[in-house]
Amino acid sequence: MNIEETTNKYPNLQNFHLLAQQIVEGFISGMHKSPFHGFSSEFAEHKIFNTGDQTKNIDWKVFAKTEKLYLKKFDEETNMRCHIIIDNSTSMHYPKNTKNQEQLTKIGFSALAAAVLTKLIKKQRDAVGLSIYSDQYEFYAPEKGSDRHHNLILNQLEQTAFKPESNSTKSTNTTKFLHQIAEKIHRRSLIILFTDMFQEGENTELFKALQHLKHNKHRVIVFHVYDQKTELSFDFDNAPKKFIDLESGQVINIHANQVKEEYEKAVKSYFQEIKKTCQQYKIQYVPIDISEKFEKIMTHYLAEKQSFKN
Repeated sequence: MNIEETTNKYPNLQNFHLLAQQIVEGFISGMHKSPFHGFSSEFAEHKIFNTGDQTKNIDWKVFAKTEKLYLKKFDEETNMRCHIIIDNSTSMHYPKNTKNQEQLTKIGFSALAAAVLTKLIKKQRDAVGLSIYSDQYEFYAPEKGSDRHHNLILNQLEQTAFKPESNSTKSTNTTKFLHQIAEKIHRRSLIILFTDMFQEGENTELFKALQHLKHNKHRVIVFHVYDQKTELSFDFDNAPKKFIDLESGQVINIHANQVKEEYEKAVKSYFQEIKKTCQQYKIQYVPIDISEKFEKIMTHYLAEKQSFKN
């Protein structure tokens, strides 16, 4: 597909690690200024005091500010295991003709979002793992909590975000790799998937793979990434356009306005089908435009973590 540029611009993309850190710190600062003191305090490396907990670990400074009891968390504590999965298929490298690295493709957005979550998880002293797949299983790291492990994941995400996609097309079997990843995660975890939901085969097979991710009492969040302007709203001018399927290479020459209404109706129906099925399987489904900020992703993560712990 042909577009001019995306709207999500980040002038510091050259310093991937620093940008992810700045996004997290800005989010934390906003939470502390909000009325949800308990949520922000817990995020700031504390946990709620419960009957039976040792009073010696109460943070009295936090109590003085919030009039609520929180326990200090320690370096050796790991409360949760999180595994992030990124779809690196050819379709995720859309929009292909972005003019510079300040403008994110779907894979760039997903990798940066995953880096932000990794920083967030590290601050909470939880364990994080990572899987990346395309037409092959590209990368796997189990859930760990060490600084060295976090840096390994962040470096891999940076490479994934900025690695140029070749001109060759790659057909991706998402269901195959989701089944493989599900078999690798043995201990109860929060599983986070970034994908544009384009895959080979019937949707029923994809939904079976998503359901497989929930075995062993895992919780699953699906961040369905897309470009609102062109992939949902089909916002193109009336000039003739050449549309290329990035995974199959198939080419269609059309006037966009002639198919706009039918296209938007089909896409809306597909999104509704995904949402309904995820609700049926008790999977948290979050459609997210690549022009959106990352607060939405972090908020959904923290809310799901609260449910995970209960």
